[in-house]
Amino acid sequence: MILVIDNYDSFVHNLARYVRELGLPTQVVRNDHIALDEVASLAPSAIILSPGPCTPAEAGISVPLIQRFAGIVPILGVCLGHQAIGAAYGSAIIRAPEPVHGRVSWIRHDGTPLFAGIANPFQAARYHSLIVDETTLPQELRVTARTPEGIPMALELPESRLFGVQFHPESVLTEFGHRLLINFLTLCGLAPRTDVSHDLRHLPQATSVSTAPVISPVPWPASLSEE
Repeated sequence: MILVIDNYDSFVHNLARYVRELGLPTQVVRNDHIALDEVASLAPSAIILSPGPCTPAEAGISVPLIQRFAGIVPILGVCLGHQAIGAAYGSAIIRAPEPVHGRVSWIRHDGTPLFAGIANPFQAARYHSLIVDETTLPQELRVTARTPEGIPMALELPESRLFGVQFHPESVLTEFGHRLLINFLTLCGLAPRTDVSHDLRHLPQATSVSTAPVISPVPWPASLSEE
């Protein structure tokens, strides 16, 4: 069972549904409706910390959960969950240069196993006004993906199977969202389905998914492209 900690996010059940589409059961619990000992008693195969509208300090059990279970249970933090990982390891959480909500951005990654089979760069949806302050991250917590402006978009402590992504893999605006979840679950020692894709932008009539305008990303700057 994959335990999904709900940080009061509107789309947490999309995230859980994508995991179930990969053939694995989930249990969704709000961040203030469960204690650490209850998490231990559930014995989840992995934990996913959802996005949410607040700061890590206001995210209920999220930061203490990371501090207790990192290295014991594989953890993936998404958006606020990603920031909670930084906070759990002593990083400051600061305002982003500009808030982004429903924006599609190019993201370039370092080719770590979490990003296996994912184009480089790829496009992903972002909904956040805060970021992890990279200058305050401990050395062992590695940034593995960035925007063209250099904003951290993923971090990991692979020996502890601890991963965070600032973008939203569960969004239909994100390329390779299922692939990233497949990679995480595989790194957990699980066997997810590998024949699922939710990139609806390339399907006919996909505009019915959302009434919000889709903002295409600007091209990846040539100066930041690989040689």
